[in-house]
Amino acid sequence: MYRKLKNENRKSKIANCLAGFTLTETVVASTLLIIAIVPILKGLTNVHLSAVLIEQKSRSLMLAQSKFDEIKVRSIYHYGDTFTENDTALDGFFLCDVTDSGPGSNLRTITVSVGYDLDGSSSLEADEIQVALTSLLARRWADL
Repeated sequence: MYRKLKNENRKSKIANCLAGFTLTETVVASTLLIIAIVPILKGLTNVHLSAVLIEQKSRSLMLAQSKFDEIKVRSIYHYGDTFTENDTALDGFFLCDVTDSGPGSNLRTITVSVGYDLDGSSSLEADEIQVALTSLLARRWADL
């Protein structure tokens, strides 16, 4: 008798394993999966956009520092020249504006603004500026 019950239990367990999922179980599992995936995908999209923005700002900073170093080197022998530039293309879609307080004094204020040209207009608008470096530039010695 015991052997007969044990055999029937084993058959019913095997039948349950082979039966598969019901439609309700499948719908519930799919719904839970969709509910879990949507926020994850939104988060990944936000992370990607932030990474692109950080990369653009880092590149802008590097280009602005490079341009400012170039101005400092030129100022050694050509301090009397003006360093003002508008919408200078630097690297691909990056543009640069340089403002100069004027070559007439021994202490000048130089501002280098660099940004990514979002609209492709080849001019740097105020909302496209990502980095602006401002520094004082002093005459090192009398013009040679």
